[in-house]
Amino acid sequence: MRVYGPNGTTSVAAKAPTRRAASGTFSLDAEEQPRAAASAMAPRAIGGIDALIALQGIEDTTERRRRAVTRGRKALDALDALKLGMLSGSLDGAALVALKAATAGLAESTGDPGLDTVLAEIALRAEVELAKMGMPQSGNNRPE
Repeated sequence: MRVYGPNGTTSVAAKAPTRRAASGTFSLDAEEQPRAAASAMAPRAIGGIDALIALQGIEDTTERRRRAVTRGRKALDALDALKLGMLSGSLDGAALVALKAATAGLAESTGDPGLDTVLAEIALRAEVELAKMGMPQSGNNRPE
């Protein structure tokens, strides 16, 4: 295998054979000029730091779907807690605040039309319950 210089554009030059001193001491040939040490080159950047940052920002569709399912389950749990509080007569404002917080991220698109529809229905049910209790949802950000 032939090895080229650090950037792959220079070729390897054949060197003249070096003479060894018989006495075992180190010495340079008078004919050969000392070479300057090659400066260390920076490693080549494949795409730069901007490309790496852009890759970190790309979400995997399964990760986005998993987070959306988790948000939907939390909203359903908050709706159940509201229902239980209403049935037992011990409804407090914390259940309403928890429901409002749980429905905050349900309007984000997941890329799955079926899941988006289910999340929109959960968000609508939560908005209806919050409106019945006198705590309307801030803004109408449901997908149409």
